[in-house]
Formats: sequence, structure tokens, C-alpha cells
Amino acid sequence: MDNLFESINNILQSPLLRLAWYLLLFSVAVLWLALVFWTLKDARRRIDDALIIVVAVLTSLVFPFIGTLVYTILRPAEYLDDIRERELEMRAMEQELMSTQLCPNCRTLVRDDYIVCPRCRKQLRSTCVSCERPLERSWRVCPYCGEETDQQVSRPEAPALEETAEPFQREALGRSRA
Repeated sequence: MDNLFESINNILQSPLLRLAWYLLLFSVAVLWLALVFWTLKDARRRIDDALIIVVAVLTSLVFPFIGTLVYTILRPAEYLDDIRERELEMRAMEQELMSTQLCPNCRTLVRDDYIVCPRCRKQLRSTCVSCERPLERSWRVCPYCGEETDQQVSRPEAPALEETAEPFQREALGRSRA
């Protein structure tokens, strides 16, 4: 029996086992510090408040492995860059929606630069006689060529019924006039 305890003691005192034990402790310490560093990097990408970042990193540092696990559970789901990108996309869509309007005749979405509704052919804007660019109704001078617009703005009448009618409706109109 003494021989067995002596053999176990010799194995435990061997330099090879001691080296393996030190390597294991070193690996665990490196893993712990890597998790603290990862917590810092991830928190900076997800959290805007510096105090919360410090608390997350200190929790990860003071409570090895458990602190990082708690941070991983409680961290925000999105990166700050993703949130900012989504907000920019929403602003761009809002601006696009603001640059579109509804046709007063058929309620189709039309852009600000349309002169005529592409669906019902309703005149949405006037054009300058001189340069033929679209004009706002409130403009007194064409900003593109400088021409007075009070009497020089061409205001075409609404298209005739024959122009907006479907082919079978045109035939019916032709028969009714005859």
C-alpha cells in the first residue's frame, strides 16, 4: 500500500505534470482575458453609453466567464451601425415619400417633377413657353430661363375624352356622335 501512495506522489511531483498544470492555468487565464477583451469590443459596437460599457467589462473581469455570459445574455441585439443605417434608410424613404404626391384626379402616386399623370393624363403642372421646363403654380418667373410666366405659361386643357378613353370606348363615342 505504501508503494501505491509513493507512486502516486511521484507522479504528482513530476515536472511534466507540473508543466501541464501551468499550461492549463495559463490557457484559462488567456481565455478569461480574451473574453474580457471581446466583451469590451462587442459592448463598444452595441452600446452608446460609456458607463454601461465600463460596467459590462468590469463584470466580465471580476467574475471570470460568468460575467461574459451575463453580458452576452443582456446585451442589445443590434449593432449601433445597423441602427444608424436603418434610421438613414427610413429618412431616405420618408424623403422619397415626401417627394411623391397623389394625382388629384385618379389618386395615383406621382412624383414632383411629373407634368402629366401617367395614368389618367391629368395636367399636373404647366410648362414654360420659352424653355418648356415644368413650373410651379406660384412662380411668376421661370427660374430656368427668366421669362415672365404670368401670361406666357402654357396651360393646356385637360385631354379630350377620346384621348383618355379605351379603344372600345372610342368606338362607342364615335357611334354616338354619328
